[in-house]
Amino acid sequence: ASSAEGVTPAPKRTHWWVELLVIVWLLWVYDLISNLAPLRRHIAIAHAQGILDLERSLHLSPELTLDRWLAGHHTLGLLLSYYYDNAHFIVTFGLLGWLWWKRADLYRPLRNALVLVNVIGFAVFWLYPVAPPRVLHGFTDVVAASGTIGSWHTGSLASQANQYAAMPSLHIAWAVWCTIAIWQITRRPWLRVLAVLYPCVTAVAVLATGNHFLLDLVGGLVTVGVSVAIARLLSDLAKRMHQKAARGRARVAKSARPEPRTACHK
Repeated sequence: ASSAEGVTPAPKRTHWWVELLVIVWLLWVYDLISNLAPLRRHIAIAHAQGILDLERSLHLSPELTLDRWLAGHHTLGLLLSYYYDNAHFIVTFGLLGWLWWKRADLYRPLRNALVLVNVIGFAVFWLYPVAPPRVLHGFTDVVAASGTIGSWHTGSLASQANQYAAMPSLHIAWAVWCTIAIWQITRRPWLRVLAVLYPCVTAVAVLATGNHFLLDLVGGLVTVGVSVAIARLLSDLAKRMHQKAARGRARVAKSARPEPRTACHK
């Protein structure tokens, strides 16, 4: 069937420079917000203490227990610190690049969902800065204590991160996005199991290293859920508009055809 009959043609890979511009724009917005971080330290710490107090009133505050346990296990702490610093970027951008190269049919809605995750996250960072647990009394900064290469203390890429952007947890939001993407890519059970385990391990890592509260993770789940829903609505709307336009072009083309001549009989 042709597109003239209302069937959407196979999507083509987007231009690489368009994707690069999107990334540059997101980095620019993030940098604008991060520049305000030193000026918002006190309010961010106050918000962090408020979240911890709320969790304790609900008897849902595993952060300190996990943090103290991990601080007493140096090798595991080192491994989870490297995981925290690197998996977030390697897995997400690796998967995004693979989708762009191999699965143009899935790429756009998933890319749009990931962009929305970051936009929503940035908006919350701006309106409600939250410090991570590791800045509060009693917590250990496991990543710094383990001496991980890439720690925000060492002047690497992680040092440029906004230190008061714990809510929502983009670590969890990105990890769940990866799970959703892998479930759409493959039906292989072992890959799907790994896809589900990935955000679970990430949750343990961000809590135990003192980088997120449990409610930050809840915020990350809400963020990715809303983003995926909006991206799907936009994708469905775009498909309907394309099909409607294709049917309109088909009607115009049909009406423009000359009527077939009939033979005259005497």
